[in-house]
Amino acid sequence: MYHKTLSYYSTIFYRSFAAFTGEQLQAVGLNFGLLFFVIYVGKHPGCSPSELTKALYLDWGYSQRSLNKLAADGFLSKEKHGRSYTLTLTDRGQQAFVVSHQVFFTWDDTRLANLNDTEKGQLLALLQKAAEGMPEHV
Repeated sequence: MYHKTLSYYSTIFYRSFAAFTGEQLQAVGLNFGLLFFVIYVGKHPGCSPSELTKALYLDWGYSQRSLNKLAADGFLSKEKHGRSYTLTLTDRGQQAFVVSHQVFFTWDDTRLANLNDTEKGQLLALLQKAAEGMPEHV
């Protein structure tokens, strides 16, 4: 049956995570689509737009529109260095980074509350093994 597949449960978890994250990010004025931009710049201050685009496996146009929106909304600054730019989070962006980073742990704690520590460890180890060979996006 379809409800006993990894893809089914992945979809259920994704929808739950997206809804939960959207609610959490709304408090700082950010949306789910910009989550990984803020996390990447927060973890790689001074990166270039091309580094971010390549690391997140994004389309160049989408990446640039998103970065421009984040800059216009006051989440990041773009400083010109020669022919390229470096990206850094503003104070507002740093606040969004903290919320964006924490949302992963908070959601896990909520969703995995019915598992003991051993079961959580086993689940995460198996998921990590299943994900081997997949590209990492952040």
